[in-house]
Amino acid sequence: MTSRNPRDSRLRLVGPRTLAAAPRAAVTQRRRPAPRPPEGTPPPAELARMARAVLADAARVAHWADSTLRPGREGANPDGKGTLSAATAERAAAELGLTPDQVRHDWDTARLAGLVEVHGDSARPGWRLRAWHRDDSAVLRGWVAFFDAWSIAYPEPEDREPAAVAEVVSAMPQVLSFLQLSAGPVPVEQLLDLLEQRVTELRTERCEVPYGPQPEPSPEPAGDTPLAPLLDWSLRALASVGALTYGDAQATLTPLGSWAVWVKLEQICVAAQSPAGNIEVSAEDMLRGCAQLRPNAARAEYRAWLAARPVGGAVTELIAAARGEDALIRGLAFEALRVVGAPAEPDVRTVADETPLRPYALLWLAEHDGADPEDAHEVLTREESTWLWVDTAAAVADHGEAPLLVRHLESAVQPTVPALLAEVRAVGHPRTVQVLVALAAAHPDPALAKAVRRAAFQVHTGGS
Repeated sequence: MTSRNPRDSRLRLVGPRTLAAAPRAAVTQRRRPAPRPPEGTPPPAELARMARAVLADAARVAHWADSTLRPGREGANPDGKGTLSAATAERAAAELGLTPDQVRHDWDTARLAGLVEVHGDSARPGWRLRAWHRDDSAVLRGWVAFFDAWSIAYPEPEDREPAAVAEVVSAMPQVLSFLQLSAGPVPVEQLLDLLEQRVTELRTERCEVPYGPQPEPSPEPAGDTPLAPLLDWSLRALASVGALTYGDAQATLTPLGSWAVWVKLEQICVAAQSPAGNIEVSAEDMLRGCAQLRPNAARAEYRAWLAARPVGGAVTELIAAARGEDALIRGLAFEALRVVGAPAEPDVRTVADETPLRPYALLWLAEHDGADPEDAHEVLTREESTWLWVDTAAAVADHGEAPLLVRHLESAVQPTVPALLAEVRAVGHPRTVQVLVALAAAHPDPALAKAVRRAAFQVHTGGS
């Protein structure tokens, strides 16, 4: 694109991944074959049918609220918690043939499964509810979210110390793994022994070593220890979300529960096989370490980093990194958020009002809502596209090579260089001067370079 050869090309981003087109060192890794679930695991369609059955009542209440109350306007109490008002619960109970307590229980389940999303003091249908009848993967993700929240879905014993409850919740993944490996009924007594061992390990890891004279250990049997009621509560809670069956002093994982535990174990394996070793560093350091990786290797690193930490905290870290001054890190942060997927949607939507992040957030949301990545740019205004062009140019100038910066010039939405320069100056990006100076130094056309340098000087001095 030059002033002598005007073009009306649409903006095609030189994404951050392109900056690593010529990495300093090629990353070679042996591809890990796609893991297969344990033998006997039902196919995804059958698992989704089971998940729909577990969440059927919650989906029914969520669909009722969607069609009757238009959640987000009058479907939730203005208490910031998304709980149903007494009047709404009574109305739903009357129309659905339920009791108000059942309606409230099903509403809470819908929230935990992502069928309903709470935003501030209002609620609205979640994307999983929209995809409930057509997308098995959405249904399974909703059930896994419900499974992850088992300790919230079933009230904990009121007469137990919160610290002891937290220890048991932290220890239950190992109990579930044992159940999954056993592939059949396991006596509760055996599970209690395992739980006691794991809780002891957790206390040792925190260095909770008692000092001074200690009383003699109690001779009471393991089955009478305080952990027994908490194990009973845990197993009942997991049964309530459909992860296992519990009765006759034994527990057995359901096919859904066995599959979910396998998925969690696979996530741990992914985290352990980080190709570039960035699992334990901050989001910004991880993204910087991925800057020179090829796209597939970078996505593998994002997945490993995400698998090693809670999703909510990871999304918060990534957005904090995107708010920094480095445009390359900003672009890579949103690439990592694409790997996160739906759980990042509320946070991404929140930052869409922040000028530096708005174009990235709008593109992310458009792709999340099903837009083709090649056409997602159409959601941006001319001003937002220009801002993003400057921001991407800043990343290229800081981390790329001169030819890449010149090619980036050709990707602008404006048909001529003078039009581009005028609009670049108008958007007021803080890196405008540096970008224009770098572009002038890189471009082989003396006349164009001179025009760009003059524009940089005018921006710098505030002239016209």
